[in-house]
Amino acid sequence: MLVLSRQRDETIMIGDDVEITVVDIRGDKVRLGITAPRNIQVHRKEVYEAIKRENQQAAQLSPQDVPQVLKPDGNANGKRGKG
Repeated sequence: MLVLSRQRDETIMIGDDVEITVVDIRGDKVRLGITAPRNIQVHRKEVYEAIKRENQQAAQLSPQDVPQVLKPDGNANGKRGKG
């Protein structure tokens, strides 16, 4: 792990595309601003881990575990056809 000291309004670069700026420091909390390309997802670690857990659970579902998308009449919206 690389440990850096930064003051308010100072920035850290990750590669050429990701900037992390110290926006504010209040007591023991640091607010960070992150600028990254849209194709790079940025999450708090606890959110990332929850997404990862959900994806792993979804990958283990069998077709029988997934509720039917279509209504019994075969229409996705549940409306019956004309006639």
